[in-house]
Amino acid sequence: MPRLLVVHHTPSPNLQTVLEAVKEGVAMVEEVELVLRPALSAGAADMLAADGVLLGTPANIGYMSGALKHFFDTVYYPCLDATVGLPFGVYVHGGDDTAGALAAIARITGAMRWQQVAAPLSLTGPPTPADLEAARELAATVAVSL
Repeated sequence: MPRLLVVHHTPSPNLQTVLEAVKEGVAMVEEVELVLRPALSAGAADMLAADGVLLGTPANIGYMSGALKHFFDTVYYPCLDATVGLPFGVYVHGGDDTAGALAAIARITGAMRWQQVAAPLSLTGPPTPADLEAARELAATVAVSL
């Protein structure tokens, strides 16, 4: 069964709501195992066991969370060659801007030669019902790609 790894930093109620929608989206796809890992505890073994990854982070001062950056620093060299072509998606939540976080994630995932299988989801402010539906669709799209 394909395994989707969700690496997330979820420090706020808004991001927790989005994470719950992500879990619902993956549950809509049959025959996919969901593995949730907080960014500070996810590592190379998690990545090497995954068939795809969904990244979730707040935008902090125009950048991804330090926790997600730590994850990338931890897995970069051990996973660089072994995860080429890995399907991935990303969601970012910010107070008013997510562009810097999305750009940084795009640079790192590009260097790792992962394959983005869904448009990035950029959310600002409290998640609306449409935002949560978009999070479900993102998760389902990544899950289906495995």
